[in-house]
Amino acid sequence: MKNKIAVIGAVLDSPAICQSQFNDTVSQFKGIIKGRMGIPFDDVSVSVISIIVCGTLDDINNLTGKLGNITGVTVKTAFSKREMEI
Repeated sequence: MKNKIAVIGAVLDSPAICQSQFNDTVSQFKGIIKGRMGIPFDDVSVSVISIIVCGTLDDINNLTGKLGNITGVTVKTAFSKREMEI
């Protein structure tokens, strides 16, 4: 199986409402997560989060899809062109 490196960018429009579900979903994929950074914009009630992942396309797309289905969360994923053998 081949792995890809990707960065998932997420914007939480109402962090107080969706942050718990977002964090629970991310923790389900801890095996592919290599790093995470979040920046809160408290004055406008928005959080911006980047998650660095290394996994199969299916795993990364599954995580992205689940995060995108959370109300108040917008996600985009950028993939490396390089593939790596597991």
